[in-house]
Amino acid sequence: MSDATPAKARSLLARVNPFAKAMARKDSGDCLPPFAARTYMVTPGQAVWMERDYIRFSQEAYVRNVIAHRAIAMVAGAASSVHVKTFALSPRGGARRELRSHPLLTLLGQPNPAQNGHAFFNALYHHRLISGNAFVQAAGPKDQPPQELYILRPDRMSIIAGKGGIPASYRYTLSGQITDFRIDPLTWQSRILHLKHFHPLNDWYGLSPVEAAAYSIDQHNMAGAWNQALLQNGARPSGALVVTTDGAHSGKLSEEQYWRIKRQIDEQFSGPVNAGRPLLLEGGLDWKELSLSPKDMDFLETKQSAARDIALAFGVPPQMLGIPGDSTYANLQEARLALWEQTVLPLVCDTLEGLSRWLENFYGAALELKPDIGAIPALAARNQMIWDRVEKASFLTDDEKRAAVGYGPKGSRPSGGA
Repeated sequence: MSDATPAKARSLLARVNPFAKAMARKDSGDCLPPFAARTYMVTPGQAVWMERDYIRFSQEAYVRNVIAHRAIAMVAGAASSVHVKTFALSPRGGARRELRSHPLLTLLGQPNPAQNGHAFFNALYHHRLISGNAFVQAAGPKDQPPQELYILRPDRMSIIAGKGGIPASYRYTLSGQITDFRIDPLTWQSRILHLKHFHPLNDWYGLSPVEAAAYSIDQHNMAGAWNQALLQNGARPSGALVVTTDGAHSGKLSEEQYWRIKRQIDEQFSGPVNAGRPLLLEGGLDWKELSLSPKDMDFLETKQSAARDIALAFGVPPQMLGIPGDSTYANLQEARLALWEQTVLPLVCDTLEGLSRWLENFYGAALELKPDIGAIPALAARNQMIWDRVEKASFLTDDEKRAAVGYGPKGSRPSGGA
């Protein structure tokens, strides 16, 4: 066989296998993001995973993966629907008082001209779930309470390290323009609030749930690409044309034979329109199947297993995402309750606690932001159980019962939900 024959065979193989490009790497060996590289085959020892940055997380998880997108949107939507109450705390640690009128209430209701309170918190929770970090800017005159609040994209923010492991400032970069926000070395107060998930190996940035689910997201995306390419190939696996060697055939193709077969495959047998057409082989040519069938790969179960892992990473019961094969909870109501108690409320409480500590420094008063748990429909049955249990507690006084469900003594205003 001539030196040009391997190159011809590779080119021919690439045309016969329409999804070879979807599992590709450069000839130089440099890894590229999934579906962007350009070779013919990736063996099991050459896995190509998504890059660990916010843009790749957004593209591969939120934009391209239906399971991750739905899980993120479900958690962020539920969290942003929670009504937030504002309380003033007594300097001596006494009873808290719910504020009915305060500049902070107005600010949270309309943080900026482009977003109301719901849209603001929805964007904030989306950033935390996708990147593990969320940045909020307090806009307004220096040394005064913020007049507006803005969500800043995490990929445009960086932390400038100071001495002793303390951050010196936050840096915002947009279109080549850099804006630094100083951090007070004593109080750590800044015009930027950084909310983050816990990260065991990084002192500055939070760990994204997408990173924990990265392998499963890649597998799920690859399974979708495999299925699409297989459908475009007429639901048949890829293969190769082999030139046989015997007494009548030399084992190689002439230039004219090679280009004629290549043109025939391109025009008559490639793509979904030509699916199912028989391939007419000349003497000395043989068809060899190369790849495994979806049945051999247990294709469907692999995709569903990856989907369950993605749901697990975001704390969403798989059955709420329509993933078959998982019935951890007896019914959808129990699954919804688990979502709220184990995922949504912890995220909301952590976020509001960070906002409270940050904002109270601007207003010079002890303020506390709390979720109105009693107003959450998904927790109505749970709240009713608490009320019934407290009501039957004969060893408690009336005021103790009121305190147990979030109310003050008789004659005072309610101090919060159950």
